[in-house]
Order: sequence, then C-alpha cells, then structure tokens
Amino acid sequence: MASVCDVSAYADITQAVARCQSEFGRLDILVNNAGLIEPIARLVDSDPEQWSRAADVNYKGVYFGIRAALPVMQRQGGGVIVNISSGAATSALEGWSHYCSSKAAVLMLTRCADKECRERGVRVVGLSPGTVATDMQTAIKASGINPVSKLDPSVHIPPEWAARAVAWLCTAAASDLAGTDFSLKDEAGRKRVGLGPALSA
Repeated sequence: MASVCDVSAYADITQAVARCQSEFGRLDILVNNAGLIEPIARLVDSDPEQWSRAADVNYKGVYFGIRAALPVMQRQGGGVIVNISSGAATSALEGWSHYCSSKAAVLMLTRCADKECRERGVRVVGLSPGTVATDMQTAIKASGINPVSKLDPSVHIPPEWAARAVAWLCTAAASDLAGTDFSLKDEAGRKRVGLGPALSA
C-alpha cells in the first residue's frame, strides 16, 4: 500500500502511521529513508531556504518518523526502526554542509533512541550503505565539488544491496546491532548481509 507523505510535516507522518495501523493492525518496521543532497553548494553560496529544506527532510523528518512510530511500537511490545545514515555523518565534505550536519544529527538520534527504547522492545539502528547508484549520484557528479563527485560510477553499489541490508537489519540476526551505525563499506558487514565484495573502479 502506497501513501503519499511529506516527511517534513509531522501531521503527514502521523496520518501514514494511523493508516498503517488501520490497514494492517500493527506497525512493525519504520525505515527513515527520505533524504536530499541538493542544493550542493559551499556555505558562502548556499541559499538559506533551500539549506533549511534539506535539514527539515534529512533531520527533522527522521525525528518525526521516530516520534510517530514509537508510541505504537511500544504499546504493541516491539518494532524495528532503521535510519538511513551516511559516511558523511562523520566526514566533513566541501559543499555538503547541509547533508553532513543533518546525517550527523541522525546518527545521534539513532543512539539516543536506542538508549530510550531498547528496554521497551524497540530496536533502532542506522545503515550507512556507502555510495549507491541512484539519481542522487547524478547531482553529485554534476556538482564537481569534493572527491565524491569524482568517483567513477562503477564504484557505487546497486540499490538492491541497500534494500537487502535494510531487510536484514529488521531480522533477529541483526539484533546485536541496536544503537549502532551498520556499514556496507567494509567486507565484514557485507558478508553478514550475504552480499558480494566491494565494487572496484
């Protein structure tokens, strides 16, 4: 079932959660995946309204999702929340001040939520997939800013890998990863998910 939703509007999120409960009786999994990389610009050239919009989606959207889902998951005795993270959460990149800072905020939201929710049966985990072959990479390549824009397209992982990792993180096999930021950039992580070796340039 598809439901149109603006993650930067809390009312939209609560309506989506309510619809899920109405249709299926439960809310077992939340994946906070929505994110914006544009506009890519150095701070001195950045547009304050567009910068704020990215922060609203990338950061506040994750908080809104968690806030709307937690009461439902806690009442039913469990659930899994996966927050899509990024290496940008811990690496400053030129032109990405909005993205890096919002992903750093998401990383801390994951850790805080885990501390508050683990004993209530809700597992919260981050997924840092690395660079994924999506339309976002087209905008990054076109910007010509920072080393990520110089990467050869062959090094980006297919979206299916990220999807498989999300699905795996929702299983009992990943229960030990609660509160962490799980990465697909290292071989050990990919092996746990059942994925292949790193792609080469």
